[in-house]
Amino acid sequence: MNAIDLMMEEHKIIKRMLVVVRKFSIKVLNNEAVDYNDFNSVIDFVRNYADKHHHNKEEVILFKKMSEVLGERIEKGPIMGMLVEHDLGRLFMGNLEVALGKFKDGDIDSRVDIIANAIAYTDLLHRHIEKEDTAIYTFAQKRLSKEQLEEIDAQCFDVENEATKNRLQDKYVKLLSELESKLV
Repeated sequence: MNAIDLMMEEHKIIKRMLVVVRKFSIKVLNNEAVDYNDFNSVIDFVRNYADKHHHNKEEVILFKKMSEVLGERIEKGPIMGMLVEHDLGRLFMGNLEVALGKFKDGDIDSRVDIIANAIAYTDLLHRHIEKEDTAIYTFAQKRLSKEQLEEIDAQCFDVENEATKNRLQDKYVKLLSELESKLV
């Protein structure tokens, strides 16, 4: 498995969480019983698995290499678009966290902000992942040299091995499975 295949596998895990977030949001909408602390678990997953672990490999390793090698048109165009979307996802998670705090403090109307930010995040990430899987990653595989791709692989697997030592992947896949089990 190479780094791009690994990142695509991580996308599958992230997309599973997007399903969970949507289902939790529907429960909120329908005024069904929801453990709002589960949204805090979602935020933890997004910030530490999707963002720090996965997006960090993209931003610091893959996108950086693509920008260096393929030039300003790629850096200021598609790569910049991906980085902006990463930042927008972070904004939605921050807004979700604020809305959860307000709800916890008794502001029942903040439920709409919980739903809005959770659904905005899921919509953004579904489209974002599709672009990366079908365009950005494919472009990298076609335009970067074998040696450049091997360099990306080595750097990504260094990150992956460190995360494995810390059991990061296990922790967040287990968390995801626990959240999924609440929706059965």
